Amino acid sequence: MSDATPPVPALPEKPKRSKTPWIVGIAVVAVVAVAGGVFAAVNANSSGSAGAAGKTVTVKIGTTEQAAPYWPILEKEAAKQGIDIQVVGFRDYTQANPALADGQLDLNLFQHLQFLANYNVQSKQDLVPIASTLVVPLPLYSKKYTSVDAIPQGAQIAIPNDPTNQARALLVLQKAGLLKLKDGGNTLATPADIVASESKVRVIPVDAAQTAPALDSAAAAVVNNNFALTAGLDPKSALFQDDPKSSTAEPYINAFVARAKDKDNATYLKVAELYHTKAVQDAVLADSKNTAVIVQKPQADLIAILNRLEKTIEAAK
Repeated sequence: MSDATPPVPALPEKPKRSKTPWIVGIAVVAVVAVAGGVFAAVNANSSGSAGAAGKTVTVKIGTTEQAAPYWPILEKEAAKQGIDIQVVGFRDYTQANPALADGQLDLNLFQHLQFLANYNVQSKQDLVPIASTLVVPLPLYSKKYTSVDAIPQGAQIAIPNDPTNQARALLVLQKAGLLKLKDGGNTLATPADIVASESKVRVIPVDAAQTAPALDSAAAAVVNNNFALTAGLDPKSALFQDDPKSSTAEPYINAFVARAKDKDNATYLKVAELYHTKAVQDAVLADSKNTAVIVQKPQADLIAILNRLEKTIEAAK
């Protein structure tokens, strides 16, 4: 924790889109029951291609953004290839990786490589990226102030409390001139690395889903793009953000993620390929209000980046 910052009261739930992004009841279990025999076809397809012999293959994808408008388009494109995409929604970032590791999902799409590396190391898992999607900036918002300079000394700023987004948020605040980190900080920085005597603000770590609601009480908040858009925040109103096109953005490349044994699954790779079709990409960019930067890196490069990040995390233990 930083600066002996006192805990904040419980925050209200974040606003919902028309399709709630909270985990759909017992969807992870229920989908299996509904899919019935089709689910068996998914397991049988570990090395095959979609739509073989006219059969439809079901692929369950976990996400924290199931209300995003590109999903119906991706589902339609996949259906043409004999793939039935079933989107499973989760409330926050902590649930979709365990569900994938346990075999309740086939893929997930919600995280960047730094988050995945941290999960793999901490949980002793070997989930792997099979295809890149995009990089989005991490913005700083405020309902009380219109510029970074206007934020007063000692102000409290909410940041995500999961390790990887927390570190990135701290680097954003440092770049904005609001705080200083020991030795300049890195992708593993925590509030304990804040140099209080040389920092203007104090941070309040909260669940990532609560950073947008925290704007009602805190001076400002670093809010992940999906939660910002869900809360109706305009990216143009952000006081500051990091640069998604920078070479330092590699750890924050988002990706389709699978179990290691499925990294070459032809059906899953086809789903990832369809994500990069023009109709889907147009919807993705529109949904991000053109803040996202589309990334297409070879799977081998993504795995190499992941391995480097995992080694760094292991070394820091």
